[in-house]
Amino acid sequence: MIFITARFRVLPEYADTWPELSRAFTEATRAEPGCLWFDWSRSLDDETEYVLVEAFRDGDAGAAHVQSAHFKVAQAELPPYLQETPKIVNAVLEQDDWSLLGEMEVAPRG
Repeated sequence: MIFITARFRVLPEYADTWPELSRAFTEATRAEPGCLWFDWSRSLDDETEYVLVEAFRDGDAGAAHVQSAHFKVAQAELPPYLQETPKIVNAVLEQDDWSLLGEMEVAPRG
């Protein structure tokens, strides 16, 4: 899978509304057949920072994503709400879902 994490620093006046501003892009991306997940989180330390964790089935799915109409719309519409160009980590992984974090194993409850 293609695993991507990106950090978006939103202008302070738009920090609270970023989820709504990016909603159409988020929903359209989640509906892509090759999208495994596309999840936003807000930083606990910087209220203007959002982290996007996304994964696509393979390189073809990743390419389809960046060539999609909704990606092009996001490229045009979202940057005016940002403080700076987002930062990204992009990796190809030999898995297709989350792995268990064995160092924090939770015993069965019951």
